[in-house]
Amino acid sequence: MFKGSIVALVTPFRDGEVDYEAIKALVEWHVEQGTHAIVPVGTTGESPTLTHDEHVQVVKTVVEQAAGRVPVIAGAGSNNPVEAIEYTRQAQQAGADATLHVAGYYNRPKQPGLYQHFKMVHDATDIPIVVYNIPPRAVVDVEPETMAELAKLPRIVGVKDATGDLSRPLFERQLIDGEFCWLSGEDATAVAYNLSGGQGCISVTANVAPKLCAQMQQATLDGDYALAQSIQDKLIPLHQAMFAEPSPAGAKYAVSLLGKCQPECRLPVMELSEATKQRITDVMRELELI
Repeated sequence: MFKGSIVALVTPFRDGEVDYEAIKALVEWHVEQGTHAIVPVGTTGESPTLTHDEHVQVVKTVVEQAAGRVPVIAGAGSNNPVEAIEYTRQAQQAGADATLHVAGYYNRPKQPGLYQHFKMVHDATDIPIVVYNIPPRAVVDVEPETMAELAKLPRIVGVKDATGDLSRPLFERQLIDGEFCWLSGEDATAVAYNLSGGQGCISVTANVAPKLCAQMQQATLDGDYALAQSIQDKLIPLHQAMFAEPSPAGAKYAVSLLGKCQPECRLPVMELSEATKQRITDVMRELELI
């Protein structure tokens, strides 16, 4: 099972091309900083604007560099289950520990259609699957009853919950028997989510402050919510700054201030305004990250 601070890793670019050397260096840094697991080519990894070959190569690069020291949960989602199966098989071949799957965007299926999408991917592959439930981006919500049915499938092992609904794990825990992993997909509510039964967070902010995010998550795993909340209070301005403009522009700019990648994003995500750049710089200085 997956737990703790799990970074939704940015995909560095240099002059429009994927910077694989920067990816390797980022993975090393995250291992050193105590990040508990890595998610390449998710939303923050700009998966919608990577080519198929880039997507596969980024996953392979992360897995090889991690070398089993931390789990790798590879982004493999698509609104087309055939494509999702292909990405999942490629991730498994690369040696990923699990895959992360979003579904439903644009085609807007009913709940039975969502279930059959994930089941089709599950039945065609042999690697654990984490369901990515993010209604603001996917349009549709994987409702608790559907999640409970999915959890009965042996290789669907958890959820990245970006619903923003802190009661969601409480409701789902009433319906799901056995081991299942609840991971927040929202940095600002990560501590509160764990108090509701979560075990970790797939985090954007962990790109910038991995040690603090790991310490905060470890505090919740240890039951020290006073310490976790004190760290979260410090991180809230950084969480807010990361999403002042469309992500991952904020995260990439912040990582560039650390000297670990260029701030480049691919269109339609644009370069940050000067005001947001200054805001991120000020917050990072306050946290003594730079």
